[in-house]
Amino acid sequence: MTTNESKAAVLVLPTYNEIENLEAFIAAVHAAAPAMHVLVVDDNSPDGTGELADRLAQKSGLVEVIHRHGERGLGSAYRAGFARAIDQSFSVIMTMDADFSHDPALIPKFIDQIDRGADVVIGSRYVRGGAIKGWPVYRTILSRWGNAYTRAILHLKPRDCTSGYRAYSANALKTINPADEHGEGYVSLTAFIRRAQQCHLKIVEVPITFSNRVQGTSKMSWRIVLESMWLVTLLGVRDVTTRIRRRA
Repeated sequence: MTTNESKAAVLVLPTYNEIENLEAFIAAVHAAAPAMHVLVVDDNSPDGTGELADRLAQKSGLVEVIHRHGERGLGSAYRAGFARAIDQSFSVIMTMDADFSHDPALIPKFIDQIDRGADVVIGSRYVRGGAIKGWPVYRTILSRWGNAYTRAILHLKPRDCTSGYRAYSANALKTINPADEHGEGYVSLTAFIRRAQQCHLKIVEVPITFSNRVQGTSKMSWRIVLESMWLVTLLGVRDVTTRIRRRA
């Protein structure tokens, strides 16, 4: 990856109570991609993550912070970050988890795939070469079942529909129009992929090893899981209804 290419890339990084990880994570991002911009979208973290992000932004022109006080949720954080990234004319927009579950060293591979013509690149746990480390068995089974259910209901081709390690071209995000998608939690990631496939965008999966967080607390909850399954089902019903109307 050349310096000019990396300047065109921004990482949208939603945070909530990630003070233990944020500084080291951004340092790891810049070790892999020295000129990558990082847009932290903090949901008024009570542990001081937002204030730490501000201090990092003061030290580096490559770090910017969006502070959200009236909203909280992964989906709306992505939508806010994507809107800012597109407004600032970045050509590649990436997303990752801030807890080192995703390895920043792989960032150049994602940008290279965009350079080769991909519209969306997914870091996949469920393609050949992908893996999960540190999860309890029940969570791995739940994730695999959730992805299988999602693919079946929505007729999606990607193997990992809920991975947050992604790269989008700016044109792809404009086509997807995340502002029109709803839902919080990881179902928002599924909604973006559903829309990308409907728009016939080129989606590429690259294998990653997902590692369970070491510092901080997971944001996953049964509420998020149930919301995801419910909204996936509603999207599936909507797709079936649309196909029936078109045939009629």
